[in-house]
Amino acid sequence: MTGHDIVAIGASAGGFEALQRVVGGLPEDLPAAVFVVAHLGRGSTGMLPTILDRAGPLEAAHPEDGEPVEHGRIYVASPNLHLLLEDGTIRLSRGPHENRHRPAVDPLFRTAALAYGPRVVGVVLSGALDDGSAGLRAIKRRGGVAVVQDPYDALVPGMPQSALRHVEVDHLLAVEEIGPLLSHLVREPSEEEGVYPVPDEMEFESKMAGLDPTVIDSGEHIGELAAFSCPECAGPLYEIHDGELIRFRCRVGHAYTTESMLEEKSEVLEGALYMALNTLEESAAMVERLATRSHENGQKLAAARFEERAREAKRRAWVIRRILTET
Repeated sequence: MTGHDIVAIGASAGGFEALQRVVGGLPEDLPAAVFVVAHLGRGSTGMLPTILDRAGPLEAAHPEDGEPVEHGRIYVASPNLHLLLEDGTIRLSRGPHENRHRPAVDPLFRTAALAYGPRVVGVVLSGALDDGSAGLRAIKRRGGVAVVQDPYDALVPGMPQSALRHVEVDHLLAVEEIGPLLSHLVREPSEEEGVYPVPDEMEFESKMAGLDPTVIDSGEHIGELAAFSCPECAGPLYEIHDGELIRFRCRVGHAYTTESMLEEKSEVLEGALYMALNTLEESAAMVERLATRSHENGQKLAAARFEERAREAKRRAWVIRRILTET
């Protein structure tokens, strides 16, 4: 029987050190391929493979699109590209952001579950919010193994805590114990894949992450139409109930958990408030200049009117500034 030879790891804030410790605990003859998604800023220089390459005996690198999967290697998601798996092949995609990130953990976990079923071990390490929870649920639904870093051991416990809330986790460990556990799990036989059928929505969402036109242009959606819009593209959102985990996805594929959507909406609101503040400050400066000119021209009524408008603009600006500084 085939072992658990596909290891998918997700990390975010505080996860780089955890990744080094996990990789450092893996043996040189690991009979599995390891895939890593860590949330990276858009300006990232892509140094994570070099860091992981030095942390342990396995070679780490950014893969090429279409590269075949090989045991004994660590494949690290490139900046601004989702890392996806098909049977025996690695795919890179500029698909829609999920949980405000690209690369995101959920697309890797979901496509790994779709392609490899019970052979997959999913690992959630330190990170904020809840990326990885939906993907770890997908791994479990397909018979895979769920491993989570103990939140008390994580520098940032959000992702591990969310995984524990929403997934029946198989192993909860301190980060130092995860590498040795993986070394053991990859040599254990996995169950037969046919025991765990592929849910239709898992295939649908996996194709969306890869920008598959057959689903994006189909007009089909999973979930029920929600009462609000996508914070990234302003399109309609559809609400998906994944066990107790509530998620949202728009028609072009942007995906959010409730926590990540609230974060994104907050950032959109903050941007709108700063734009309004700038507009009011400019308006106050303009009408003050007009008031000065009216005084110089002896137009007292016009000057008074402009001065009142300037005071009102400054009052509104003060209200917005107070909101921004108190939140």
